[in-house]
Amino acid sequence: MTKKINLGVLISGGGNTLQNFTDLIAAGKLPATIQIVISSKPDVAGLVKAKKHNLRTAVIPYANDKDADAFSRELTAELDKYPIDLITLAGFVHFYKIPEKYRGKVMNIHPGLIPAFCGHHYYGKKVHEAVINYGAKVSGCTVHFADNVYDNGPIIIQRAVPVLDDDTPDTLAARVFREECAAYPEAIRLFAEGRLKIEGRKVRILKPLNNT
Repeated sequence: MTKKINLGVLISGGGNTLQNFTDLIAAGKLPATIQIVISSKPDVAGLVKAKKHNLRTAVIPYANDKDADAFSRELTAELDKYPIDLITLAGFVHFYKIPEKYRGKVMNIHPGLIPAFCGHHYYGKKVHEAVINYGAKVSGCTVHFADNVYDNGPIIIQRAVPVLDDDTPDTLAARVFREECAAYPEAIRLFAEGRLKIEGRKVRILKPLNNT
């Protein structure tokens, strides 16, 4: 049986993934409640979208000179105010040092096929530029459990798209994002159903408990 789970959503920009979540929740297609949206930047479109849906928001600004540990402690302190089942990184571009209590409870989506074109400094349009410049023929997206190394945690779902000869970073990004809009909610639904089992570097997707 699928239970409704509580999400914390971390953003840094436009909030397109957040918008996908809210649309699916409203349509009854994502069994979740968003408890808090935390942005690492003030005055971004994602905060406007969150407030439009009457979601609670917080801003924890990231500065280049801020200690990663201190920044992460601030994030954790804000998340701890709510009954969070799963933390979702939704275009969050900064390093969050995950405390022990949230291990296996943080998901990220990367706009590429990990382990290719991933790691520190590979995010957003930079990924798509690198894919095109390298001459790759296939790209896609990867949903994975996050750990304390960039783009390193065990993979849950990957979806692939072709890279076309006339692609620009923007056209490729749009094609990949369409797959992100399906893959990320699918991973969240599997988590809500208790069907994701981490076994070392691998995530095993368990069969549904009931087939009726």
